[in-house]
Amino acid sequence: MKPIQKSFAASSLFPFEIVYKDSKSLQRELPFHYHEWYELIYVYDGEGTFLVDQSIQLMQAGDLFVIPSNIIHRALPSKDNPVTSTAVFFHPVFVQDRFLGDSFHFLQLFETCLQQKSYTYQLDETQQQAVINELDSIQTEITEKKAGYKHATLIHLQKLLLFINREWPRSNPSSTAPLPHTAPGWMNDILSFIETQDLSNLSLSTLAKYGNVSTAHLSRVFKKTTGLKMSEYIMTKKILKAKKMLLGSNLTVEAIARECGFESLPYFHRTFKKYSGLTPSRFRKQHW
Repeated sequence: MKPIQKSFAASSLFPFEIVYKDSKSLQRELPFHYHEWYELIYVYDGEGTFLVDQSIQLMQAGDLFVIPSNIIHRALPSKDNPVTSTAVFFHPVFVQDRFLGDSFHFLQLFETCLQQKSYTYQLDETQQQAVINELDSIQTEITEKKAGYKHATLIHLQKLLLFINREWPRSNPSSTAPLPHTAPGWMNDILSFIETQDLSNLSLSTLAKYGNVSTAHLSRVFKKTTGLKMSEYIMTKKILKAKKMLLGSNLTVEAIARECGFESLPYFHRTFKKYSGLTPSRFRKQHW
């Protein structure tokens, strides 16, 4: 099963959703997925494993997960102690900045996460309470729908983002140590290795050799850990790279296909549409 692209039903005039204090079993959690919107996840209690981009991390009370646009991720809650969390989703245009003469903008922390490849922070008690207060306020506004509740929701979201941006440098990144019961150390090494390589030349045998394991063992452990075939994971990374290039460069579709490791343009068109629901040209036209 390939990673799915999560879609949102929110109005384009109010591109925001909150899933408040939800406890999910493994069966109710989405498989590996990605989305155009940004996401914040705060964990109240429970435990599990969180797979995000190139790392496999613990998921526990006090964790804050910051998920930029189009990052592959998945939560694997514990069977005996499932996670209770609040997730906030929003389109970046929802928090558009006014230029006030300084370099700050609300989405800085998402850019920092991408640069550092670190998406999880363990908050102290004071930080936890500040985050909880803003999430509670957002839920109250969304639930009661008083006059101006959409504006109030935006204000609380901006306050939350401002707080996290300020506190981020003071927080200690959560451990990205391998989880012995779910993933051996070489799995994290391989996921990190993928990020540094030319996707067009990646193969299962290359990854197995890097991890010093057999291809059969790599395939089996990766599938068991993530619920995803290694080939599907790599293909999704290629499609996400293609999306970024379609929107961030003037290269032709054919050039982008080659850059992302697709041997033929028809195959690129077919695969891109399978994963995204749109042809590359249509995707560029709609989002550029």
